[in-house]
Amino acid sequence: MPTGVHLRDARQQLFDAAERVLLRDGPNGLTSRAVTDEAGCAKGVLHRHFADFDAFLTDLVLDRAAQLEAQADELRESAGAGTVTGNLTAALSTLFGPIPVAIIPLITFRDELRTRLRHARPGGGIAILAEATTAISAYLAAERERGRIAADADIDSLTLSLVGGGHLLFTDRDDPGRPTTEAVERFVTAAVAAVQRRPV
Repeated sequence: MPTGVHLRDARQQLFDAAERVLLRDGPNGLTSRAVTDEAGCAKGVLHRHFADFDAFLTDLVLDRAAQLEAQADELRESAGAGTVTGNLTAALSTLFGPIPVAIIPLITFRDELRTRLRHARPGGGIAILAEATTAISAYLAAERERGRIAADADIDSLTLSLVGGGHLLFTDRDDPGRPTTEAVERFVTAAVAAVQRRPV
């Protein structure tokens, strides 16, 4: 009986397949059968690599959160270069890319997944949003050290405003597609206006 194609890197191919299903069908359409069908392999392949489907989803989220860490490093290293609004606009567009935005409701809707993520790492229960929060906070702190953000700026509150507002901007939309760069920049400009030390 055929069992589908052989997967050279089964974990990565299953993760990629899950992303495609998630983007196309949303969290409710993401099942183990949908993932293995999308990957073109037998259902048993997933269970050979993961204890159960929630274990698979946990590793998927942690893998994608880890990818955001590299983007967070790039954002922190951009401090002092370019403009604050430009850097934050680009960062929000990346941190709230299609895959992270699709993963957030998956975490929200699956209690067991949140529980496993919390056990896997500090702040893991809100992985993706936690990565975005860490990235923005570290960047703002670096800009404050360079004098481009006011010394008395409340970094924690500003970070929450940028991450929360950015999340809404990219997810709570009546029209299809992502917000324009101009719309994101307008939001960022308004959010940081009170704490900028000089025009950026």
